[in-house]
Amino acid sequence: MNQRVTLDTPAIEARPFQVFTHRQLDKIAPLEKLPESVRFEIQVVSQVLPFRVNTYVIDELIDWDRAPEDPVFQLIFPQKGMLHPEDYEALAGLIRDQAAAETIKSCVSAIRARMNPHPAGQKDLNLPLLDGQPLAGMQHKYQETVLFFPSQGQVCHSYCTFCFRWAQFIGDKDLKFAANEADNLHRYLAEHTEVTDLLLTGGDPMVMKAKHLRMYLEGLLKPELAHVRNLRIGSKSLTFWPYRFVTDEDSQEILQLFRELVAAGKHVAFMAHFNHWQEMDTPVCREAIRRIRATGAEIRTQAPLLRHINDDADQWAKMWQMQVQLGMIPYYLFVERDTGAQHYFEVPLVRCWEIYRDAMKQVPGLCRTARGPSMSAEPGKVEIQGVTEIKGEKVFVLRFIQGRNPDWVQRPFFARYDDQATWLHQLKPAFDEPAFFFDAELQAMKMKKQALIAASS
Repeated sequence: MNQRVTLDTPAIEARPFQVFTHRQLDKIAPLEKLPESVRFEIQVVSQVLPFRVNTYVIDELIDWDRAPEDPVFQLIFPQKGMLHPEDYEALAGLIRDQAAAETIKSCVSAIRARMNPHPAGQKDLNLPLLDGQPLAGMQHKYQETVLFFPSQGQVCHSYCTFCFRWAQFIGDKDLKFAANEADNLHRYLAEHTEVTDLLLTGGDPMVMKAKHLRMYLEGLLKPELAHVRNLRIGSKSLTFWPYRFVTDEDSQEILQLFRELVAAGKHVAFMAHFNHWQEMDTPVCREAIRRIRATGAEIRTQAPLLRHINDDADQWAKMWQMQVQLGMIPYYLFVERDTGAQHYFEVPLVRCWEIYRDAMKQVPGLCRTARGPSMSAEPGKVEIQGVTEIKGEKVFVLRFIQGRNPDWVQRPFFARYDDQATWLHQLKPAFDEPAFFFDAELQAMKMKKQALIAASS
């Protein structure tokens, strides 16, 4: 007799949510396995880069026998190399000498200021206006998509060491994006009928209580917001706290909200951030994925390519295959942004493309939905399509996946080959062209926006 196949889900026990910050490093028991010198390095760097980890990540995701080389350990725990040598030595010296708190704070602030806290025009060029006034907590970079940063979602269940939004988490109000009022969001969307997509981001919006999430999203069901057809929720919660959708007190309310939005005709896309296949390899994560998908929402996956964590084609191929098997859609492979500890994580653009290509060669068509390598740069999302030779010149072939001007989208352009370049601004136009085709228009956009912001102040 054939064995009956069951779709019963595993019993998942609830666990308390407990976090540690840089002030509780000495409370993280597995760190005691590491040399004292490594623990001191973590202490130093965590003064600069935000650090937060919870017990699920510590107990279930990190292979402590492989630390500090384990990829999830590198994802969470700050490393010495994440600061430039001169910055590390300056700060480490102050800590060793037990310098005054204000002296250490001043050193930390100076280091952070050199780390480009808001790349790609986030604080000015992307800033929307309502009634002639800038709207804090929102970005409107592309005509059809608005990003919203709810004030209750300005933390994450744990922090990534590479995060391009690290400035959100260091307590500096001038560097935060946040909004307190759902009303401003809904009013802005109602006035901009060109917007079809709302991207709820943070921090992580899934740290919010269900009642707060509903406050922002239920308004999308109003007739005057019918043009906002797609809701995206950017989140790392499936990695850092999948219990959010399984055993948390209001997990069923979250899932019910997704069901209501889908039933009302909204396309709900949960934009899951996975950097390594280890993050999906737990029963509770797989159960959370199943429950989200059962609401009618889809899950798309994205991540940057990072040295020390996933700069290997085999890892990407395995990750994409696991994602498709679990019913998720690979969406983006990003180039690490020019902010924070970029020097530690960055990979030359040509190597990014080689890894992407070698991974794609290993996977079936259902995995080949992942676009990239993509740079989320000031003018837009620029994809590296390859390297070739034209008229005797070796060049990068590039195109816009998304652009500040929609007319730039899918338009190919060329840059001189540079085996050391890691970001768009380091590339030069090919064929002795004086500038890229979009440069003059982008500069005009920046000047116009600066004038509008100045006039509103």
